[in-house]
Amino acid sequence: MTQHNRARLFLVMAHKDFRAIRAMTDDAFAVEIFGFHAQQAAEKALKAWLEHLGGIAPITHNLVLLISMLGDLGQDMTGWLDLIALNGYAVQYRYEQYDSQTEELDRVKTIGLIDRLLTTVDQVVGYSE
Repeated sequence: MTQHNRARLFLVMAHKDFRAIRAMTDDAFAVEIFGFHAQQAAEKALKAWLEHLGGIAPITHNLVLLISMLGDLGQDMTGWLDLIALNGYAVQYRYEQYDSQTEELDRVKTIGLIDRLLTTVDQVVGYSE
């Protein structure tokens, strides 16, 4: 499979996770579930971006690493640092209860951030649903 095809496949899957979080705007869905799909959408979009630029997307859930790798490829990632807040939802909150003492994840803001990321990566890769 070519890198271009891998990039497109990552975007197909990222959009599926994005559609899921758009349907989870109320508290009927646990924050851990919402956060997991938001993190997955971000991870897959960043991996698509990496693959499109000729990088190799590593097997990782670490958004800090993916953002850093894109920065190393010359991309300005300063507007994407808020994605890092989703890191805990990839693994930690899949296996333990969300700490209610922690600041609640703003679902509307998160959906907006993921939407902006997908729009950006779609344009970079030349992808449309």
